[in-house]
Amino acid sequence: MDVQAIKRTFGIIGTDPELDRAIGIAAQVAATDLTVLITGESGTGKDVFPKIIHQNSARKHGQYFAVNCGAIPEGTIDSELFGHEKGSFTGAVNERKGYFEIADKGTLFLDEVGELPLSTQARLLRVLENGEFIRVGGNKVMKTDVRIVAATNVNLPLAIERGRFREDLYYRLNTIPIHIPALRERKADIPLLFRKFASDFAERNHIPAITLTPDAVRILENYRWDGNVRQLKNVTEQISIMETDRNITAETLAKYLPNRVQSNLPVLLPHEETPEGMSERDLLYRVLFDMKKDIAELRAQVNNMSSGHPVETTYVPSTPVTQIGNTVVTHVSHDEPEVTEQEYAEILPAEDAHYSGLSTGSTTDNLSLEHHEKEMIIRALETHKGKRKDAAKALGISERTLYRKINEYGINL
Repeated sequence: MDVQAIKRTFGIIGTDPELDRAIGIAAQVAATDLTVLITGESGTGKDVFPKIIHQNSARKHGQYFAVNCGAIPEGTIDSELFGHEKGSFTGAVNERKGYFEIADKGTLFLDEVGELPLSTQARLLRVLENGEFIRVGGNKVMKTDVRIVAATNVNLPLAIERGRFREDLYYRLNTIPIHIPALRERKADIPLLFRKFASDFAERNHIPAITLTPDAVRILENYRWDGNVRQLKNVTEQISIMETDRNITAETLAKYLPNRVQSNLPVLLPHEETPEGMSERDLLYRVLFDMKKDIAELRAQVNNMSSGHPVETTYVPSTPVTQIGNTVVTHVSHDEPEVTEQEYAEILPAEDAHYSGLSTGSTTDNLSLEHHEKEMIIRALETHKGKRKDAAKALGISERTLYRKINEYGINL
């Protein structure tokens, strides 16, 4: 079956060369029993390709199962995939066949395979290597002849580097790689998909189909579409039901396209989002440079106060959020909750050798400034009855800088 015939059979819309290449690879590999790994962002339509492979293979009359590995709890995933024996765990009142047993002679699609626990990955590797598995709670080695097609939106090489995915399993799964391009990489296909979704929705609901003005088409093509085809379909259906005017302008379309607004709240970013090429030491140095700026600012303000000059009390944090490994160091504003000394000490241990060289100025100046700093900090704390948040605001410094200076000078009120 050629690419165009496959598109008609499975309802695939688009003329993008990378999409056609992915379909061609799926059709070519279908006749074999090789394991296939499908990669691509969420919402790109990865679930269609295992069906293409199965329907064009010698196993098309066998069972086809799709398993969302990320949706099954870790405690039951082994039972779902490999089955279990009666009494193997609480609630196992009967023996149960797993997908590998049921799908024998057929195809098993493991969606979101990157979410599998490491223990389950080891079991899966054994199946891929010799077709053997053992039910949970059992001791009998069982055989299966099943074709594995896996898919993920996780960066598996990065997951391997961080110990979250087995390297040997990755190479077993990645025998034949198929990458599905993101929708923003298929700009010419976006209006085609919009028309298809609008037509299908109109037919189902017995209403006129919506159309787009030329300026609306340009906005549609240039939008990022982080949710890919799934998001485009959702937006199309929203507009189809909400708008009475069936000719959609750019202004109308823009109301349904979410803006990518960044939150000012401190958020713990997933480990995968650490900038590539940025080591934990590099991130630590970034924090240290920000600290150095805070110290220089504090010294200048104390010097101004000692000279009788007015002090600018506005503090602008240099970096809202910085992540060091699994720890997020947040430069707080005066409106944010107070942090404890223990939390601060865990983030910035005083004995760390990397914190040397942060002071500025000559030794004599440092001694003088340190004396004034300590006095001003003590005075501010006494004035505000030990309330460090208020004292930090009065000094015109960040609360974290105040904690650091209290620890440095051994101030105990």
